[in-house]
Amino acid sequence: MDAARSALRMGADEVHIVYRRSEEEMPARKEEVENAKEEGIIFDFLTNPVRIIGNENGWVKGIECIRMELGEPDASGRRRPVPIMGSEFVMDIDTVVIAIGTGPNPLLTKTTEGLELTKHGYIAVDEEGRTSREGVWAGGDIVTGSATVILAMGAGKKAARSIHEYLQNKKWQQ
Repeated sequence: MDAARSALRMGADEVHIVYRRSEEEMPARKEEVENAKEEGIIFDFLTNPVRIIGNENGWVKGIECIRMELGEPDASGRRRPVPIMGSEFVMDIDTVVIAIGTGPNPLLTKTTEGLELTKHGYIAVDEEGRTSREGVWAGGDIVTGSATVILAMGAGKKAARSIHEYLQNKKWQQ
């Protein structure tokens, strides 16, 4: 939601959110969806991207999608999206922002020795964003899980102050 609204505010002519379920199953706050609609975001519900189509130079020129219908509920309790065979179509687009989850990248957490994680697999930090690694800070969704840009910005400000203080102390220790 934040990426779509930011893209529109930064000058995109048209922004679509393509989502495989209906609006009722969307894991977003109602006011977020309403605000996005008011701002001009186009929602393509019961639509699932299949592949991104590029031109001969490697630039995005479209996205192939398929229409979906809702079947029985899955483990999350939301009705499971089921493809409608033969309903494939192409949306002409020139940019794709993939926003499919907020979990930490397993490569980061598996290859960074000494980085403490929470029981949910997010990076553990103190109030200033300091991690268990000396000189490493983290903030945003990789710490909190799915949240807003505003919360991430707040975490960034706290971390920036803490980093500044850390660097000043390091400077005086030399």
